[in-house]
Amino acid sequence: MSSPTMQTPTLRSQQLGVLKQILNFNRPLTESVAHEPHWKVLIYDKAGMDILSPLISVKELRECGVTLHLLLSSQRQSLPEVPCIYFIMPVRESVDLLCKDLAGGMYESYYLNFISPLSRPLLEDVATVAVETNSVSQIQKVFDQYLSFISLEDDLFVLKKYTDENPFSFYAMNRPQVDSGAMEEIVNAIVDGLFSVCVTLGAVPYIRCPRGNAAELVAGKLNTKIRDSLLDGRNSLFTDEGLRSSLYSFQRPVLIICDRSLDLTTPLHHTWTYQALINEVLPFQLNRVKLDANSASKAKELDINVNDKFWIAQKGNPFPTVAEAIQEELESYRTKEEDIRKLKHSMGLDGETDETISLLTDNTAELTSTVNSLPELLEHKRLIDMHTNIATAVLEQIKCRKLDVFFEAEEKIMNKQATERPVIDMIKDAECGFAEDKMRIALIKYLCTDMSENEVGQLMQALESIDCDVSAFKYLKRVKQFSSNATSDQYSGGGTKTVNMFSKLLSQSSQFIMEGVKNLVIPKRNLPLTGIVDAIMEMKNNPEVDSYLQFDPKLYKTTVAYAPHGQQQKSKTSFNDTIVFMIGGGTYAEYQNLVEYRKSRRIIYGCTELVNGCQFLSQLTRLGREI
Repeated sequence: MSSPTMQTPTLRSQQLGVLKQILNFNRPLTESVAHEPHWKVLIYDKAGMDILSPLISVKELRECGVTLHLLLSSQRQSLPEVPCIYFIMPVRESVDLLCKDLAGGMYESYYLNFISPLSRPLLEDVATVAVETNSVSQIQKVFDQYLSFISLEDDLFVLKKYTDENPFSFYAMNRPQVDSGAMEEIVNAIVDGLFSVCVTLGAVPYIRCPRGNAAELVAGKLNTKIRDSLLDGRNSLFTDEGLRSSLYSFQRPVLIICDRSLDLTTPLHHTWTYQALINEVLPFQLNRVKLDANSASKAKELDINVNDKFWIAQKGNPFPTVAEAIQEELESYRTKEEDIRKLKHSMGLDGETDETISLLTDNTAELTSTVNSLPELLEHKRLIDMHTNIATAVLEQIKCRKLDVFFEAEEKIMNKQATERPVIDMIKDAECGFAEDKMRIALIKYLCTDMSENEVGQLMQALESIDCDVSAFKYLKRVKQFSSNATSDQYSGGGTKTVNMFSKLLSQSSQFIMEGVKNLVIPKRNLPLTGIVDAIMEMKNNPEVDSYLQFDPKLYKTTVAYAPHGQQQKSKTSFNDTIVFMIGGGTYAEYQNLVEYRKSRRIIYGCTELVNGCQFLSQLTRLGREI
C-alpha cells in the first residue's frame, strides 16, 4: 500500500489508465489528439457506473472528450452523428439493450467494451442483430476489458458494492439453501473478478489459501484460469507491453485468499478511525457520503477524492485526532484569509472586483504570489468545510449511540481484560446505544470468552427484553461448535487508553463540542488477518498458515497445492508485495490494520464487499433464522 504519488503506479492508476484508453477509442493514450479530443458519448450499465463512479470525475470525462454520459437503461435520444463508447457487463439485460440501440440506429458508430469476457452465445446475438439491421460497419471495435472490480483507493478494491442481496455476501455463501450450482456461479464470478485484478496489475501471483472452504475453490479455479492464459501464446493477457505491464518488476507478489469465517469478531467490532466510522454511521458507498438534512443545512452528497491530502493523512486516524486536525486546518485557513484581508486593506483595496485583483497583481511580487494562491486557498477551504460537515455528522452519531463506550468495552473483551461495567448492564441501560450496538457487543463477548450456558442464557434474555432478534446467537453457536477460528485467542496487544488531548477541541472556538466523548488511543496490534499476512510475507512458522495450500500458475504440471498436510513447499525468500483478498465481506478496520503493518512493502486489500457492523449483524441474523 504505497503512498499515492504520480510516479508510483497502483492498482487504481492502472485501472484508470485502461479506462482512459477505452475513452480514446481503444487507442494508446500517446495517439490521442494533443490539441482537442474527439467528442463522444459514453454509455454504461449499473455495473459500469459502479466502477466509473469512484474512479473518474465528470471533469476528467470532459477532458477525455465525453460530452454526454448516460445509463444504458435510461430514456435516451438518438444521436446519429456521434460515436458512442459502451462500457457494460456481458449479461442478457445489457446485451439486449445494446442490440436495441443497434436496431434503432442510435449512434454514428459503436465501440463495445465488455467489463468481463462476452460469452459466445451473447456475441452471436449481437452479430445477428448487426447483420439484420445492416449496422455491421458501424461496430468499430469489440473488446473484453477484464475490469470487473471497483477501485476505492490506490490499494483497496471490492468486487461489488454492498447491497442486501449481494451474491458475494457472507449470508449468500453460507445460507443452508445454497446448492452446488449456485455456489459454483458465485465462485466463478469471484474468480473472474480476481483474474481481472491480476490482469490489470500485469502480475502472475503465487496463491495461498486455507483448506476446505470457498477460498480453496476460488484459489484452485483462479490458478487454472491464469495458467490457461499463460499457455495461450497468441492471446496471453500477461505480457510486458502496454498499460497492463507489471507493477512488480523484480519479484512476483503473493495473493492470499481468505474466508470471512477466519474472523467473525472484527466485522462486528465498533470502530474508532475516521474512514471506518464514516462507513459505520453514515450512508457511504463508492466514496460518496450522504448527509441528512438538519436545521442548519440541506441534505447533501459529498464525494471524497482519494487524492485529497487531508483524507490521505487522516482516514486511518482515531476520530478525536481527526477532529483536532480539522480544527487546526480551519485556524490555518482563517489566518491566511486574514493576512490577505489586511494586505488588501492596507492598500485601500477592500473590494472583490476584477480591477482590485488587477491592482493587487500589478503592485508587488508578494501581492502576485498572494493572488495566485487564492484558487488553492479556496479549494483548501472547500475540502475543510466538507470534512467539517462529515465529522460533525459522525460526532452526532458517536454521542447518540455512545460509540466510544462500546469501542472501549469491546477492545477490553477482545484482549481478555475486565470492562468498566458488565456487558449485561450495558444491554439493560436504555441510555446506552441502539439495540444493534448491544447485540454486537454481546456477540463479541460470546465469541471472545468462555461463557457458561447459564451466562449465555442471561445475555440472550436481556437482549430479548429490549426486543433484539437473537437469531445471530443461534448461528454463532453452531459455528463455535465446529470452528476454532470463530473463538478468540486471536487478539492481543492491550486494550485502549484514554488520554487528555482535547485542549484544542474544548475551546469555545472549536467546531466540535467533544464533552462526554472519550479520547481513546487505539493500541497497535495485528488483527487475525494481518497476522496471517505477516506469517506468509515473512515466512514465519505458524501452524495455521503452514497448512495453507500453495498454487503457482506458472507450474504447468500438478502444483504443490496438495502436498501432505504441513509439508508444503515454501518459497526461500520473503515477499515484498501482497494482494490480500477476503471472501464473504471485508472491513475498513482490516484495511487500515494492513496499512499500519505494511512498512515499506506494498499490500493491496480487496474483498467481495465492504460491510459495517450492523450490516454484518443483519447477515448473521438472517442465517440464524434459516437454521
